[in-house]
Amino acid sequence: MDRERRWPDALLTVALLAIGLAGTAPAGVNQGVDAGPGAYPLVVVAALAVAVRRRRPLVTLAVVTVATTAYLVLGYPYGPILLSFFVAVYTVAAYRPVRDASVAGAGALAALLAYVLFGARSPGLVGLMPVAAWVVVPFAAGVTARLSRETAARNRTDEARRLADAERLRVAREVHDVVGHGLAAIHLQAEIALHLLDRRPEQAEAALTAISRTSKEALDELRVTLTVVRREEVADERAPAPGLDQLPHLRERLAGAGVPVTVEVTGAPLALPVAVDLAAYRVVQEALTNVLRHAGPATAAVRVGYAPGEVTVEVTDTGRGRSRDAAPEPSGGSGLAGMRERVTALGGTFSAGPVAPGGFRVHATLPLREAA
Repeated sequence: MDRERRWPDALLTVALLAIGLAGTAPAGVNQGVDAGPGAYPLVVVAALAVAVRRRRPLVTLAVVTVATTAYLVLGYPYGPILLSFFVAVYTVAAYRPVRDASVAGAGALAALLAYVLFGARSPGLVGLMPVAAWVVVPFAAGVTARLSRETAARNRTDEARRLADAERLRVAREVHDVVGHGLAAIHLQAEIALHLLDRRPEQAEAALTAISRTSKEALDELRVTLTVVRREEVADERAPAPGLDQLPHLRERLAGAGVPVTVEVTGAPLALPVAVDLAAYRVVQEALTNVLRHAGPATAAVRVGYAPGEVTVEVTDTGRGRSRDAAPEPSGGSGLAGMRERVTALGGTFSAGPVAPGGFRVHATLPLREAA
């Protein structure tokens, strides 16, 4: 048993020993019973047994029960030795399984009943209730303490599991965004390279160069994302955490995939909380990935607006809007549902839908103060 638990038990033992030695004689005077010298060794044994109560609760209860029963059967006065008995019963109920504790408590009660029936100062049958109370009350208190302790431990485990699940979900969403965007861009660039390989090899070379650059950027970003899982590794400083300051790189990547993107910023750029900056970037990234996947030949425009207390991001394109709006989304937090979840989790608002005369619009407003 660790030192933190030994000190309280040692102090409790000293307290019971002092109370027993100092209080037994006055208890005898009050009851008109002589506390002879034979009472004190039993008081000392019962008190000292408490020192190992948490390491050996059943042994402690057995020793204290024998000492207490002998003390009462010999006719010594009711006194502080019963406090040691109370502590021993409580400890068994608090630190042993219910079945073991019940058997031990029943044994202790049976031993005390020997005093009721055969003791020198036997109270007779009227003493059954008080004697039973000295077992039932500490036993109930011990069981209550054990159940409370187990409930607290379960709550801590459940909370740790919930946080771990939330972290895994967040990492999965990050991986989806990184890999989904990168693969969509690479797929489109590969199609262009295959189409131009025979007729315009110089343009095919440019597409293959874009594939190489896009895959490297996606791998660097994925490495940063997975650092949260492999905490022992230091994040690659060459690949900064995703944020709105990387929109120019995202625009170049989409341009290489054949989707012209314009970026417009209004208001004075602010230092954003990490979660807000990441969420805003992921909304833009996912919206542009959807343009690659679903919009067909299209152009896209990204608008970022900084205002007191909030930042807004908007992505519009000129592609096939209604097909995306009506398409079912996969489960697991991807697509529009994933963007909405990111934004609303931070206390923001999100909307998405087709716009006239054609195209699609994604709009998100994020408060600069993260939601609690």
